[in-house]
Amino acid sequence: MNDAITEAEAGTDPVTGGARAEAGTDPVTGGARAEAAGPAAAAPLGVPREPTGLPSVDALVARLAETDHLPADGHLAVYEDVHQGLRAELTSLDARPAPAPRPHDPRS
Repeated sequence: MNDAITEAEAGTDPVTGGARAEAGTDPVTGGARAEAAGPAAAAPLGVPREPTGLPSVDALVARLAETDHLPADGHLAVYEDVHQGLRAELTSLDARPAPAPRPHDPRS
């Protein structure tokens, strides 16, 4: 058996048989290999926030916009604060007295 490697074989990957990835390139995509540099910079997600008509709830939901300028590890504190505020709003609805029942109108 001849141990010499031909030029065509030298450029192939011994596992896949495909073209061998160049140094500094991603073997899957063939593009530039991503460097392991820290976390990506914060960027807005572009999620629309529609007003609810309740100023207290709208203020809480507007706080979610803060996460657009925070790294991912800072999101949790904002989410927890907004969640706690929304729960308090719902609890306050239960504490309100129910409206008085309207008398029955026999003509209806």
